Amino acid sequence: MTAQPDHHEARPGFTPPPMGTFAELREALGNWGFPGDRQQFEEELDATDLDDLTKVREITQAYRHRVLLRYDAHAMAALARSTEDITAELRRKMAEASAQ
Repeated sequence: MTAQPDHHEARPGFTPPPMGTFAELREALGNWGFPGDRQQFEEELDATDLDDLTKVREITQAYRHRVLLRYDAHAMAALARSTEDITAELRRKMAEASAQ
């Protein structure tokens, strides 16, 4: 996993929940994360050597990002798109690229 940009800038007035500690992140995942996020976070963290600070940071940043995605209207709209819609868009873009 890699660190992701903050998306809360896209929603004026949005104040992300505090996620500066494991306890705050766990609470945010439980309240605002995607279904299963908190359990998956716990499993990834349990499987990681806590002395590997880079890996721990990558995991926590990825899950903080997932909470922020829930507040990004563009991200949620993209997640709601059907496979058929995405396939049609990719075909159209590939046809346009080959025509150039």
